[in-house]
Formats: sequence, C-alpha cells, structure tokens
Amino acid sequence: MGDAAGQLVKVKVWDGWIRLVHWAVAVLIGISWWTASTGRMEWHMLSGEVILALLLFRLAWGLVGSDTARFSRFLRSPLAGLHHLRRLHRREPDAEIGHNAAGGWMVLAMLVLLLVQASSGLFTDDGILARGPLARSVAPETGDAARSLHLLGFDLILIAVGLHVLAVLAYAALKRQDLVRPMVTGFKRLPGAMAGMAPRMGSPWLALLLLAIAAGVVAAIARQG
Repeated sequence: MGDAAGQLVKVKVWDGWIRLVHWAVAVLIGISWWTASTGRMEWHMLSGEVILALLLFRLAWGLVGSDTARFSRFLRSPLAGLHHLRRLHRREPDAEIGHNAAGGWMVLAMLVLLLVQASSGLFTDDGILARGPLARSVAPETGDAARSLHLLGFDLILIAVGLHVLAVLAYAALKRQDLVRPMVTGFKRLPGAMAGMAPRMGSPWLALLLLAIAAGVVAAIARQG
C-alpha cells in the first residue's frame, strides 16, 4: 500500500528471537505441566532448564537487543498502563510499534513469575522422584520452601497465562486488533504515517552469543546435580 496516513503499511516490529522465546516458552509450559502430571521428572527438569536458558537470554536481550525487546522502550509508568486499559473498549486502529503500556507490565510479570518458577525448581527436592541440581547445596527446610514456592508459582503462571489469553481475545473482539499474527510473522500493519518508525532490529550474531552463554550457564548449573 501507499504511504498515505489513512492507509496501512507493513512494518516489522518483532524480531525472530522474541518470537522464538514467546512460542517456545508457551510450548514448554505445557510440556512442564504434562511431565509433572505423569511423573516424567527427568523430562520435567530438562524442560525447566530450557525455560531458564530462554529466560536468561530474554533478560539480556531486553537490555541490548532490538528496540521492541528492550525493557527501557516498553516499560512505561503504571498510570500509563491503567490509562491504556481504560481505552480498551474503544475500537481504533493499532498504532503500537511494540508492547502497549499495559502489555509491557504483563510481559514483565510473566518473566518474573517464570524466572521464580524455574529458579525454585533448581532447589526443590520432593524426596521421592525429583531433586533439583542445587537441592543438595541448601538446607532441607530451604528445599521444602522452594518446593512450596514452585507449586504455588505454577498456579500463578496459569492465572497469568489466562489473563494474557483473555487480553488477546478482548483486543480482537473490542478493538478489532490481531495481536497473534504479528507474534507469528513479526510484522504489523500500521498507519501509513508510521512507515518511517520501524524499530531497529538487534544483531543476530549478538543474539546467538547471548543464547549460547545462557545455555552454557544453565548447563553448568544442571551438572551440579
């Protein structure tokens, strides 16, 4: 399409690394639930370790990665988030380059919950089927506390996932905005006036290096067990 303000243009807003983390973690949460429910604890711990590696990468990418990945770009004030939610019922074109003011806080909350969940699993010891790689480095009561936190954390993650899905459905129903397709393709169709505002994408070589470092850190932790 043309660049007229009233027309829509295709703009790349999400790099492949953000999309990889998003969908891989979504799948791994399901795998973690299934493996825990069926007693496949070795696979459960492996799933958690992969999640932890992805989270460490995402935290680093949030500091030095693509514009739309950076926490400094999408974390706005809580008041801005509330103001955005008050406009949820208004049908209007999508004019957000990356996360909106409310979505940014949801991303942060989900990252914190997942990081606590994956970290607590490292110290968990149920005395029967599973022992985290760092469980022997802490007192038994600390391991018990980590296990309780791990169990509670998953319930909180399910609530957060449910809220996220409801938000996506609300945007589709109330605002006629599709938030799923951009997270699959990386592109949004935005007002023509925003054609020159495409975010800078981070270096793929830097991303590979950070992902390798994150995987190495988690592998070193896993070997402690």
